[in-house]
Amino acid sequence: MTPQKPRLWVRGDIDGLFGLVLDNLIQVLVIVSLCRGLLEFPETLVYGRILPGVAISLLLGNLFYAYLAYQLAKKTQVASVCALPYGINTPSVFVYVFLVMLPVKLEALGQGLSPDLASEMAWQAGLVACLGSGLIEFLGAFVVEPIRRAAPRAALLATLSGIALGFIALPFLYRMFAEPLVGFSSFAVILIGYFGRVVFRGGLPAGFWALVLGVGLSFVTGLAPTGQKILEWGFYAPTLAFEGWQKAFSSGYFWQFLTVIIPVGAFNLVGSMQNIESAEASGDSYDARKALMINGAGSFLAAVFGSCFPTTIYIGHPGWKAMGARIGYSVGGGVVMAFLCLTGAFSYVAYAVPIEAGMAIVLWIGMVITAHAFTCSEPRHAPAVVLGVMLGVGAFGAVMIKAGMRAVDQVLGFGLNWANQKDALLAAFAQQDIALSGAFALEQGIIFSAMIFSVVLVMIIERRWMGAFFWCLAGAVLSL
Repeated sequence: MTPQKPRLWVRGDIDGLFGLVLDNLIQVLVIVSLCRGLLEFPETLVYGRILPGVAISLLLGNLFYAYLAYQLAKKTQVASVCALPYGINTPSVFVYVFLVMLPVKLEALGQGLSPDLASEMAWQAGLVACLGSGLIEFLGAFVVEPIRRAAPRAALLATLSGIALGFIALPFLYRMFAEPLVGFSSFAVILIGYFGRVVFRGGLPAGFWALVLGVGLSFVTGLAPTGQKILEWGFYAPTLAFEGWQKAFSSGYFWQFLTVIIPVGAFNLVGSMQNIESAEASGDSYDARKALMINGAGSFLAAVFGSCFPTTIYIGHPGWKAMGARIGYSVGGGVVMAFLCLTGAFSYVAYAVPIEAGMAIVLWIGMVITAHAFTCSEPRHAPAVVLGVMLGVGAFGAVMIKAGMRAVDQVLGFGLNWANQKDALLAAFAQQDIALSGAFALEQGIIFSAMIFSVVLVMIIERRWMGAFFWCLAGAVLSL
């Protein structure tokens, strides 16, 4: 093979940039929606403290991952090295909002404190949770490599595939069918460009034309503007939040929410490890320790500068690499998101670009990840891949059931109370042939469950009985 000099920007980085920015833009919109709507944080806290912290973590993290990609390309003399995608950790957003910040806010209000002071305390609890998660991810980088070597590739990729299909692809698939003119049209461009390998006029990537078409059709059909609030332009300078998390430690929030912080940190660590394995399967062999240390440092920096939300190595490296993204998309993604978060400009983008206009790229990435799990694993391990995918999709089904119950209760005002009505609800679902308790049990710790079950099946296929026994034992200990 002729040595190739790494290039900082190629045409495929345009597609990668669209996908990475869209992914992170959605996460930021979710953060703003939950903080402003559910937690009722003041704008000064959301736009003046939290989003600048998000900007710092995304900018520095993406720059470091771009540097790792450049070093790997230079070392291997292969120009096709793709930087690890990086951004806000979606599960952590919901976990920390609902299980850490909201309880603190409600408790403070119940004690008669002012809404602003209660919001400040909830933010401080979120800071210490994010800080703890970053420390776990950073320290875990020194012990994760033996775990990675012990877990078969099929199990690691299967877990990602289940999460990608269930929690990433299916919500967008529903949106596509809800808005078929916009969704089907932009998705068709993606399929023709990437799977059909059609080169569009002007040499511009399929992702660009899919987004342009989606935005145009959104305006024609009335799907856009989205009604998002337009923020005033300004510079929201990042500031150190030492005082915030020092107060959080002195208030005992770290120990109070340790049972939340440890699982979330471990979840992020294992998920990032699986994404590194996915990258290696597609030809990019990153140093797992360095990559995970950067990941943990990103979450730590987020907390130091005021964000309550950890970062992570994203699912989807094979998808980004398949679309031609290399190094530049990571740099561009960090710079663009930092600009949007530090100036409030992201509200203008959200106003003009509905999620439906760009969801085709994310849906395609989910498809590529799943296909990748089968093509990059041993053919005889295919049943283990199917098992991991099945568990991930099943967990998403449990989330859908919970969301449906909340929606019905909100509209009809039944006043559902799980503690008091558990038996009646289980019986009602059982009459519809749905084992609700099993669905909820499956959802808990799904990233661990899917990996362990898939590993055990690989061990059984290989007739490695002691290996299967020890992985079952690990699952039993974790279930405690």
